[in-house]
Amino acid sequence: MKATPLAAAEDALARLDERLAKSPIRDGAISRTHFTDACASLWLDGELVHLDDLVLHDAGMDVRAPTHELTRAHAVLRARRRIADAKPEWALSATGLTSLRGRGEREQETSNRKGREGSLEVDDDVEREEVDFQGPIGVLETDAHLTAAFDAVDAANARAERRLADETRFRPDRDSLVYDPDWDEEGRLDHWRAVVDQTRCLPPSLAGAIAADAWGEIEPLEHTPWLGHLLAAALLRDRGKTRWHLPCLHAGLKNIPRERRRPRDAAARLVVQLDAMTAAAESGRKDHDRWLMTRNLLARKLAGRRATSNLPALLDYVLTRPIVSAGMIAAELGITPRAAQNLVAELGLREATGRGRYRAWGVL
Repeated sequence: MKATPLAAAEDALARLDERLAKSPIRDGAISRTHFTDACASLWLDGELVHLDDLVLHDAGMDVRAPTHELTRAHAVLRARRRIADAKPEWALSATGLTSLRGRGEREQETSNRKGREGSLEVDDDVEREEVDFQGPIGVLETDAHLTAAFDAVDAANARAERRLADETRFRPDRDSLVYDPDWDEEGRLDHWRAVVDQTRCLPPSLAGAIAADAWGEIEPLEHTPWLGHLLAAALLRDRGKTRWHLPCLHAGLKNIPRERRRPRDAAARLVVQLDAMTAAAESGRKDHDRWLMTRNLLARKLAGRRATSNLPALLDYVLTRPIVSAGMIAAELGITPRAAQNLVAELGLREATGRGRYRAWGVL
């Protein structure tokens, strides 16, 4: 494999990270890239999720019933946010992988349920010791009330267990039509971790490319293929290559022509991953510069405004989302939707939908 793709990826990632390190719109730019990368992850799987639908769904203001693809894109968005907000080493740790796989909440619920059951048993013993002084009638009445209460608790626990068994992907009685019973997730994850551990002496970009490619070849999780590129991006943060942002590897891979995206040769696959890093970093740098220029132009309209004006807050908020609606602005700033539309008109934001109703605006 030639060193040119590796050098280009290393340089592009470093340039973008340095640009974001001192940028006044760093948080807003990073927040916007989370949305674009989540949509790109579904696009790579052959599914189309509109960016405005994902933004509205994330804000809880859907204009229509959310589709399965939209729900999956929102799961990618939440995972990206968790990885970006956590420490660099969290995603690749045992705790982080467990949480990102969806098992952490179930294990916590199980431990909490066991703790509640243990406390109920202790309370049961204490209560029975206390009623011994009430005489035979008091014991019978109290036992009847306790029995009814414990029956209700047991019924609630049984319903919760059934709900967890239906909703979790990791239940032991998984449908063989959907889940492969011979799919050894733990063994595959251990294999992938071993591959990642062997890359510690390699340059970070090459290590991230190997991690992303190995995830696609090993397929540790049966129904979560998008997690591999998020973990590869987390590896770049963990190795110190990107300190201020989480690379958008899905968006970068989207820019690679489809006929080049899955070659059979291992070296060619690594080149594709490195080219995706380069494309993502260069696109991110161009988007950042465009947003910064637009922000500086819009900031001129804030001159002479009173100190209590909501325009500065609106400008900061619109830079954190690809689009914003009147309802989103109203909820964020604590104003009415009519006042939000007036602020949009004063700031001169560009309308992004072309509709007369259910409009949205943004810095494009």
